[in-house]
Amino acid sequence: MAPEPIGHMTAYGAEHLIVLAITVVLAVLLTIWARRANGTERFERILTVSGWVLLGIAVFWLAWGFLPVNWNLNESLPFHFSDGLRIFAAIALITRTPWAVLVSYFWGLTLNLMSVLTPDLNYFVNPTLEFTLYWVLHVAVFLVPFVLIWGAGYQPTWKGFVLSYLITCAWGAIAMIVNAITGANYGYLSHPPRGISLLDALGPWPSYVLWELLLVAIVWSLMTWPWTTRRAVAATGPADKPGFVRRRRVPVRAELSSQQAVTV
Repeated sequence: MAPEPIGHMTAYGAEHLIVLAITVVLAVLLTIWARRANGTERFERILTVSGWVLLGIAVFWLAWGFLPVNWNLNESLPFHFSDGLRIFAAIALITRTPWAVLVSYFWGLTLNLMSVLTPDLNYFVNPTLEFTLYWVLHVAVFLVPFVLIWGAGYQPTWKGFVLSYLITCAWGAIAMIVNAITGANYGYLSHPPRGISLLDALGPWPSYVLWELLLVAIVWSLMTWPWTTRRAVAATGPADKPGFVRRRRVPVRAELSSQQAVTV
């Protein structure tokens, strides 16, 4: 039997509003910094180091949940979308692998955004640590797309949109199988969270899952379209063989011997 929480963070209380304000400020500042630093070796090194730091924190938090004193069948297994996003965002920062960049963009600014705007944050063992790690990880993966997409100039293609959607459906299918076996609610694919949620507007289960699939396809299409216009494509240079992402051309900087527009 899963343990009962010892506390719960109130949505849109003082703590939540402060975190939201800090997140907005960081998103603006990091985007400006990334656009100015893009094209330098130092920028690439910072991305890589940041990715390893994020990965370390994510692995620590996963291991924390598996400790006997913290074990909770409904929370400890890594099948929430946010669990995967932490790893994928770290990979995106470390390697700039196209599929990881895409998942960071689409999940980070939509699925993860729900956890930022309508958090379902329960405390089970250590409220201070659980509050801190929840927000550090959710805010970090929200900021990664601002750095990589608007800062570093990675741009999704329609091919990348399809790949991201298929990855999402596969992850959701696995989570639903785990939920059926364990009785848990990973991905909130078995019932909505206890508190207020955007899912409340989509009807009861399982209809809200079908609405999610449709809305995700529509919203992600709108998130892809601006990067596929003629003007956006021209900014990345020739694209005879478009891949999952393109990258905007940047001026050659002193720290980099060469910088090419790339299509991967």
